[in-house]
Amino acid sequence: MWDKLIQAWKVKEVRNGLLFVLAMMIVFRITANIPLPGIDLVALKRLFDTNQALGLLNLFSGGTIRSFSVVALGVAPYITASIIFQLLGMMFPAIEEIQKDGEAGQRRINQWTRMLTIPLAVIQAFGLLQILKQSAVPVLTTSSTLHIAMIVCAMTAGSMFLLWIGELISEKKVGNGISLLIFAGIIADLPNLLSQAFTVFDSSQYFTLAVYAVVFLATIAGVVFVSEGQRNVPVQYARQSHGMSGSVGGVASSLPLRVNMTGVIPIIFAVSLLLFPTVIAQFFTQARSAWLAQAANWVLITFQNQWVYGTLYFALVVLFTYFYTTIVFQPERIAENLQKQGGFVPGIRPGRPTAEYLMSVINRITLGGALFLGAIAILPIAAQALTGSSTLAIGGTSLLIVVSVVIESIKQIQSQLTMREYDVY
Repeated sequence: MWDKLIQAWKVKEVRNGLLFVLAMMIVFRITANIPLPGIDLVALKRLFDTNQALGLLNLFSGGTIRSFSVVALGVAPYITASIIFQLLGMMFPAIEEIQKDGEAGQRRINQWTRMLTIPLAVIQAFGLLQILKQSAVPVLTTSSTLHIAMIVCAMTAGSMFLLWIGELISEKKVGNGISLLIFAGIIADLPNLLSQAFTVFDSSQYFTLAVYAVVFLATIAGVVFVSEGQRNVPVQYARQSHGMSGSVGGVASSLPLRVNMTGVIPIIFAVSLLLFPTVIAQFFTQARSAWLAQAANWVLITFQNQWVYGTLYFALVVLFTYFYTTIVFQPERIAENLQKQGGFVPGIRPGRPTAEYLMSVINRITLGGALFLGAIAILPIAAQALTGSSTLAIGGTSLLIVVSVVIESIKQIQSQLTMREYDVY
C-alpha cells in the first residue's frame, strides 16, 4: 500500500489532485466552525446528546449541524435531491430515457438536481429551526421573522457552497467530492469524541475498552468484506470465426453482483422516515385539543425508547435496502443488453428467464447486505444498551462511510496510476 502511495505522489496530476482536496477540506472545516448568530451552542450540545435522530442528521451533514455553522445543512439537501431524481427515473419513462442518454443526459440530470437542491435546502433549514424552536431545551436566543429568514438564507448559501466544493473535488478524480466532505466531517469530530471518552475513563474500564477495540476492528473488517463482496454470475458470449475452418467458439466472462449495491442510502431513508413522526409531533405538543397533545407526547415518548427506536430503525434499513436495490439494479435492462451483445447465462434462456434468474440471485445476496446494514445502523444503540456507557459508543454508520470513502478513493487513484503504466514501443 505504501508503495502505491509513494507512486501516486510521484505522479504530478495525482499529487496536485490530492493537494487540492486537502486545501478544500481545510476550507470546509473553516466554514464549519463559523457559527450562525442567535444560537445557544451549549444548549444545542445538550440537545444533541439527548436526541439520537439529530445525531444521525449531524453525521450525514458532515458534522456541521452540531456547531450550527453557516454550512450547518452540509450536503444533505443535495443527497435528498439525488435520491428524488433516482426515484423519478424509476417512475417516469421520460426521465429514465434522459438518464440513459450518456454524458449529455447525466449533465441535464445533474443540473436539475442542483436546482432542486435550493428549495430543499430552504425547507430543511426552516424545518431544522422549527425543531430547535419546539425543543424542550431553549436553543434559539431570538425567533424574530427577520432573524429566521437570515439564518435560512445563510444555511442555503452554505449548502450550495459545499456542493460547489464537492464538484470541484470530484473533477480531480481522487474520490467523490460529496462523500469526501462527509468523510472530513466525521474524521474532524474524532478527536473531540476521544477526548470526551478519556475524560471520564478510569482503570476499572480497561475490559470495556478492550471489548470496544475488538468490536471496532471487527466492524472495519466486516465493512470491507461486505463492501467488496460480490457474486460473479457466469456469462457466455457467442463468437463465430469466419476463416478457413469456419469454427464457432465463445468468450467466457462474468457479471459481478455486489452484496451491498446501496451504500448508506437505506440508512438515510430510514433516518428520514423516523424523523418525520417526531418532527410532526413536536408541533402539536401544545395543541388546544387534549387528545391531540396527548397523542403527540405519546409519539415523542415512544420514539425516545431505545428498544422501540432500534427495532424500527433496523427493520426500516432492511426494508429500504431491498427497495433501493430494486431501483439501482434493473435485471430486465441487463438481460436485454446481454441478449443484444450475444451473451447468455449458461443453462438459462435469454430474455425474461435471464432477468428472473438475476433477480432471484440479487434477492438472496441482498439479504446478507441488508442484515449487515441494519446491524451497522443500530450498533451504537446496542453498544450503549449492553455496556450502559455512551462515551465510547461505536458509530457503525460512521465507520461504514469512512471505510467506503477510503476504498472508493484508493480505487480511483489506482485507476489513474494504471492508465499511466503502459509500455512505449
